[in-house]
Amino acid sequence: MGSRVEKKLKKLVGRANRDFDLIGEGDRVMVAMSGGKDSYALLHLLRQVQRIVPFEFSLIAVNLDQGQPGFPAHVIEDYLKAQGVEYRMLQRDTYSVVVDKIAEGKTYCSLCSRLRRGILYDAAVELGCTKIALGHHADDTVETLLLNLFYAGQLKAMPPRLRSDDGRNVVIRPLILCQESDLALLAEEQAFPVIPCDLCGSQDNLYRKRVKALIDTLQADNDKVRSSLLAALGNVRPTHLLDRELSAKLGLLDPVGNDEALGALGSSGCGLPTGA
Repeated sequence: MGSRVEKKLKKLVGRANRDFDLIGEGDRVMVAMSGGKDSYALLHLLRQVQRIVPFEFSLIAVNLDQGQPGFPAHVIEDYLKAQGVEYRMLQRDTYSVVVDKIAEGKTYCSLCSRLRRGILYDAAVELGCTKIALGHHADDTVETLLLNLFYAGQLKAMPPRLRSDDGRNVVIRPLILCQESDLALLAEEQAFPVIPCDLCGSQDNLYRKRVKALIDTLQADNDKVRSSLLAALGNVRPTHLLDRELSAKLGLLDPVGNDEALGALGSSGCGLPTGA
């Protein structure tokens, strides 16, 4: 029957699938398995959903051993064998590249994820996969929103469905509506053999850690902070933003004459923004 948290998470995955058109008839879905709790939960929940949806799709779990010293890839493989899941174990030494290219004290995450993404994209094509499922959840999404706001000056987060820049792959995030705390509870219930990421997880002062700590602090005062941030991503008011290109695309700008007049006011030092 499944536990209460499993039922809750399965329902949220189903809702995400309906709302964002993630998986459909005949899809072959690569499930990216890192060895973390989220990727195990992703595979587990997609297998549950696979049994109840009124259409057929297939799953293949793919793990990439990036050459990190001591990485126990056999733990993941043993689990997948025991579950009877179709899988592929890939090996590419990106660890040496990352350590060589990134200065000491700097974070590895950006380059590491970029290299990993490229390898998985190629593997998806070779394996005939129509979708690549990643284990990012709601907390990852709102943290990314704040990271982009604070450090990149961009209003964006993680899309539930995205076509890759080269057009070959469609990336999906079925856990986009699921809270990390619930996924952690599921991982404990199911006794997933979780492998921690010591490559970046051991580095101090990561921006994401700071943002997570900030959200935790705010959440302690208001238990709706995380859900409110997530809801905001689906409740956008373009008329109340400063993106002129977006406003133009949506036909929200005033006629040229008025717009030019506002621009003149801005240039005269009245405090109005003069550029995007």
